[in-house]
Amino acid sequence: MKMQIGGKAVEACSHEFSDIINPATGELIDRVPRGTEEDAEMAVEAAWSAFSDWASTSPQQRAGILYRAAGIVRERKDELAVLLTREQGKPLTEAKNEIEGFANVLEYYCGLASSFHGGFIPIHQSGYAFTVKKPLGVCSAIIPWNMPALIMAWKISPALITGNTLVLKPASSTPLTNLTLSSILSEAGLPAGVLNIVTGPGEVVGESLIKNRKVKRISFTGETGTGKRVAELAASGMKKVTLELGGSDPMLVCDDANLEAAVAGALRGRFYNCGQTCTAVKRLFVFESVADEFIKKLEAGIRNLRVGNGLHENVDMGPLNNRRQWEYIKELVAEVEEKEEGRIVTGGRVPEGGDYSKGYFFGPTLVVDVSEESRLLNEEVFGPVLPVVRVKDLDEAIEKANNTCYGLGASIWTKNIDRARIGCERLNAGIIWLNQHLKVAPEVPFGGTRDSGIGKENGPDALSEYLELKTVMLKT
Repeated sequence: MKMQIGGKAVEACSHEFSDIINPATGELIDRVPRGTEEDAEMAVEAAWSAFSDWASTSPQQRAGILYRAAGIVRERKDELAVLLTREQGKPLTEAKNEIEGFANVLEYYCGLASSFHGGFIPIHQSGYAFTVKKPLGVCSAIIPWNMPALIMAWKISPALITGNTLVLKPASSTPLTNLTLSSILSEAGLPAGVLNIVTGPGEVVGESLIKNRKVKRISFTGETGTGKRVAELAASGMKKVTLELGGSDPMLVCDDANLEAAVAGALRGRFYNCGQTCTAVKRLFVFESVADEFIKKLEAGIRNLRVGNGLHENVDMGPLNNRRQWEYIKELVAEVEEKEEGRIVTGGRVPEGGDYSKGYFFGPTLVVDVSEESRLLNEEVFGPVLPVVRVKDLDEAIEKANNTCYGLGASIWTKNIDRARIGCERLNAGIIWLNQHLKVAPEVPFGGTRDSGIGKENGPDALSEYLELKTVMLKT
């Protein structure tokens, strides 16, 4: 499959290619161009050339194109989901939900097409002023491999609906769905050059996009260390930046919680997408008085999870996306055993069987009584390992939950409104769930604090990130 620049499918300047591998089978799915700095510059030029005409179209015209694209995506949901599962690894049901999510986000921003405009400001005895909102120009987005379709929608929807053009760099292991979705947008009427996709390594393509003087805004989702590098490069060009970075999201289970619901929330919150979600439950703190009962129920639920190729029926959890993640998770769990930093209740190894030997599978793992020194509690663990810590009360739970450099998401499970209020006030997180975890609707502003990033995506506030506010003063 080729890159898409200026409305055309093109090869990379270097004529080198990267293999896209099915993480469940190890088989080659496709090959994509290994983009260069020249390719990135060519894409920016295409976006720059398309900007003036696209910005001059009405928001309603732009919305019509995005709405048609959403309809085509829904019609092709099944085939798109198969492609997504083959390159990413998630179960087909999750892939279909993500494709639906892509369409939902496009349609949501179509509904906001008439909402971004300036205002009138009377100034006593001096006349009046008014404000004008204008698109920035060429924007760039760099997205990860865990939710490539949904996060693509988060980036392109507010950018395009406000009249900007965009260059997207997908993750190296999951570009195929992004390229196909881009083709659908073109089919729906998106003019050439408005959306361009360049495949290739981040240190080459990504950095070239960030440094390019014609790129006015960068939106990055990914690992914290890389995000800091993005911020450093963008600062020299005074570019607007949104960084949605890593998280080590805590889940707090109080002694008055509905334990059945909390167990179900922990299972989905940790093992959805094989634990490869920014806001997944990565640390679980449970009151001592209900810990034994909760852990017993949680263990039973984990043992019932069916692991396998996401294209097969009745699969709850697929493989990790790539060898690097697979090796990292194996190393972490082995370290827990070697250093006696916790007790592995279930999982902790690659499942047995011939089918599992071909892909990056790792069994859903429950570790209890985890020590504070363990990397399970101090790093962002992007995989199917759930550490559980017993706490005596809410104060201790909040203290331990906040003992991290991250601040993306958190959840508290209780029937007590005062406990819920205290948790919402004191937990350091950009989004907090009450008696639920993980769900993020397109209407909801999303982003973190601390090392989890800066800025917000989604919701109506995201539109302002892609607009320049100009003030005009008039004297009467």
